[in-house]
Amino acid sequence: MLGIIIGITAVVSLISMGEGLKAAITSQFGMLGTDKLTVTATGGFGPPGTAVVKPLTRNNVKKINKINGVEEVAGRLIRAGKLEFNDVVSFGYAASMPDGDMRKMVEEALNLKASNGRLLRDGDTKKIVIGSKLGKDELNGKKITVGSKILISDTEFKVVGILKPIGNFIMDGSILMNEDDLRKLLDIPNDDFDLIVIQVRGETNIEQVQKNIERLMRKERNVKEGEEDFTVQSPEAILGQVNSTLFAVQLFLYIIAGILIVVGGIGIMNTMFMSVVERTREIGIMKSIGAKNSAIFSLFFVESGLIGMVGGIVGALSGVGLAKLLAGIGRKALGIDLISAHISPWLIISAVTGSFLLGSIFGIIPALNAAKLHPVDALRHKK
Repeated sequence: MLGIIIGITAVVSLISMGEGLKAAITSQFGMLGTDKLTVTATGGFGPPGTAVVKPLTRNNVKKINKINGVEEVAGRLIRAGKLEFNDVVSFGYAASMPDGDMRKMVEEALNLKASNGRLLRDGDTKKIVIGSKLGKDELNGKKITVGSKILISDTEFKVVGILKPIGNFIMDGSILMNEDDLRKLLDIPNDDFDLIVIQVRGETNIEQVQKNIERLMRKERNVKEGEEDFTVQSPEAILGQVNSTLFAVQLFLYIIAGILIVVGGIGIMNTMFMSVVERTREIGIMKSIGAKNSAIFSLFFVESGLIGMVGGIVGALSGVGLAKLLAGIGRKALGIDLISAHISPWLIISAVTGSFLLGSIFGIIPALNAAKLHPVDALRHKK
């Protein structure tokens, strides 16, 4: 049964963690809504739109805002920088926040909420909001709290708020500051943007708006269709790409688990062959007192199925335990709730039922051999 147990354990734990991760990612993208688009320049390194040869511009923002169906547009900056607090130096990302109504749009799109302090406001200077992970980390035995002063690229900023966990690795470890502060801090040209966020007006065909933006950007950047140096994406499209990647990884692992299960099935077949040999005389006695071939076949067929089912039950319980253990380790190590195990009753039922069927299938040939034994030859058999 060992092969069945290992295979079912692998399948149940992998599917549980995969479904848990998929549900968490789907919920995160669901927060962004289906009415938003993002534009980024491609060909750079690091966060989207950074270190590119030809960045997005303020003029792009103005022209996109004029497209039919677009309600609001916000340009944003995402840059890497040095952070120093309590004599500990680290490196992370700083993201800009726009002013006015566009600030509210970004806050809603990213589900930004303060667990301590407050969010940034228009006119805030040398004030920042930090991600939840930065608020939990101890630097030389001291945590960053609301009111703390930290150095970012050797310039002092005051922490006015700490965000609630978002579940995004980058955002939970990032710093938010107003756009003017970030431009002055890193000497970013006033015309450049790394990312453009677009709010599409309700009841508007988002696909048509996306095509219109792509057409405009090709004209603005003087590139032909198929040679774009930018991307226009919706949360649904990004989610689809993420799910495709997750499925490919899961499929590879399922194939490995399937091989283990087949090996376990072959083990059951060998066990049943040995069982037929060891019980040949008993088979002869049963046949001599009137047992039919179908009864002998059923005996070994069901027995092999039960061996598989027992392996499936043990494997399913082990898989549930392993999935919860790994998810717990992952949450503790990363400090986020993104990793979880989604245990479905149907998964357990399917695993146990599948194990019984697999054991039964691999028991067919031994059962047929047992049913075909001649009573006289079986009685003469010596162990």
